Amino acid sequence: MRLKIDHTTVYRFDTPVIYGLQQLRKTPKSSYNQSVISWETSIEGGRKEVTFEDHHHNTTELISFDPNVSELSVSSSGEVEITDNAGILGPHHGTTPLWLYALTTPRTEPGQGTRALIKGMDAAPDIPDLHNLSERIRSQVSYTLGASAPDWSAEDAIEAGQGVCQDHTHIMLACARALKLPARYASGYLMLNETTTQDAMHAWAEVHIEGLGWVGFDVSNGVSPDSRYVRVATGLDYSDAAPISGTRIGGVNEELQVRINVVQQ
Repeated sequence: MRLKIDHTTVYRFDTPVIYGLQQLRKTPKSSYNQSVISWETSIEGGRKEVTFEDHHHNTTELISFDPNVSELSVSSSGEVEITDNAGILGPHHGTTPLWLYALTTPRTEPGQGTRALIKGMDAAPDIPDLHNLSERIRSQVSYTLGASAPDWSAEDAIEAGQGVCQDHTHIMLACARALKLPARYASGYLMLNETTTQDAMHAWAEVHIEGLGWVGFDVSNGVSPDSRYVRVATGLDYSDAAPISGTRIGGVNEELQVRINVVQQ
């Protein structure tokens, strides 16, 4: 399936930004089951300083604000061809060691809630076991827009009993790592059936299973990623794969507007 994606992020401020830098991870790569046909990023109110590949092999762009601007717009668009592999991506690639993805982070530190979710699971779970775990997470932590804070951990979401795709993913990572499985956070684009317009990127987990390699699990939708999913960035948790992060001096009262369109070509 070939998908066309348009992703625009606009920042507006009541007062001008004196100095600012933003790190973007919005560019998909040709890898595993996807091929990038075209991709372009344009900036208004700033400029691209450098493009590089981070230690998780994410394409990362560093942009700066123009002096004393009160609005910054970043628009990305392109086409990506996806092959449906039932969520199975295959062997680990690159120089980043596989053991790194078995390490916990503050957002994925296992606690009482995590241990309860994996209680009774086999020490070497297979794909059906992990799908059952995904369903268990989804049944105990309902998907609720606006229910969580950006800095919530897996345990925070389990305790609250609600969250969004970011929280579901952190819980799946915490559970997998507690089972001694390497696991990573994946962010990207998802073509929805009911609408073409969205206001956020999507997130899911990828777990490394011996003999199969990386396998994706979208807890929020109860499926493995198929030809509707475009992978953009991966990492140990959300902080490694965030679409935009950065810092600035000035720019009081930030207003953020995000518009994403994903359609089949």
